Amino acid sequence: MDQRIINLFDEYTHKPLRRDDFLKRLAQLTGGTAAALAVLPLLEVNYAKAETITAQDDRIKTESITYPGSDTTMKGYLARPAAAGKYPAVIVIHENRGLNPHIEDVARRVALAGFVALAPDALSAAGGTPTDETQMRELFGKLDAQKTRENFMKAVDYLKTRPDSTGKVGAVGFCWGGAMANQLAVHVPDLKAAVPFYGRQPDAADVPKIKAAVQLHYGGLDERVNAGIPAYEEALKKAGVAYELYVYEGAQHAFHNDTAPTRYNETAAKLAWDRTISFFKKNLS
Repeated sequence: MDQRIINLFDEYTHKPLRRDDFLKRLAQLTGGTAAALAVLPLLEVNYAKAETITAQDDRIKTESITYPGSDTTMKGYLARPAAAGKYPAVIVIHENRGLNPHIEDVARRVALAGFVALAPDALSAAGGTPTDETQMRELFGKLDAQKTRENFMKAVDYLKTRPDSTGKVGAVGFCWGGAMANQLAVHVPDLKAAVPFYGRQPDAADVPKIKAAVQLHYGGLDERVNAGIPAYEEALKKAGVAYELYVYEGAQHAFHNDTAPTRYNETAAKLAWDRTISFFKKNLS
């Protein structure tokens, strides 16, 4: 697919670009309204393909939970190994699409690897992630950055006190969630490991606060996010933070999301996920 089309969709999902304006520009790139409407299903996520591990898998247990947030009750999806015992914990942080079937599936993948996985819903205060995309985008635009960060920070506190947790907590996030994983690394000294996927980098001045080990994943074609890599890496080196950085050549932004047909890259996604799980097993043991 024309990279200009993918870049336009990336702009639409990350900036305040109205849907009708997006569709007009898409029609210009594709040669007409009919062509734009034919391309659109190839760009938008398809949650029918979200389930790689069923909630009924007898190797894991899943449930909806709540925990105290900064000024609200936070909702979340929790998955853990079925066998009794204590396990390290991982916060799974969604993209700017909220807590959806894909992220719930990612939480189940984390649980299957031997962790207590919690996927909080950033839109909890609004009643949870809506199914209407326009409404969802509006709600994300109204989020208070500090309060939202505090709500995810409190997920660490919640996981540390669960009886099935060892108290060691890491975080993995994607896109918007990747930026949040970076923020947790900065603001939560007790966080042991952070794995941001194509997430906006923290300010260089904040990097010395990081105590967690950090593993970074980027798509080689993701120019918007990748522009921040050099300054982040330089700050990590200067601060002596343990980190790993991987750029997957030929991969788009959101390359790990297997419900995004034009951006999903199976080879890069599998390699990045294997590295992620190995990283958590090393740093949360």
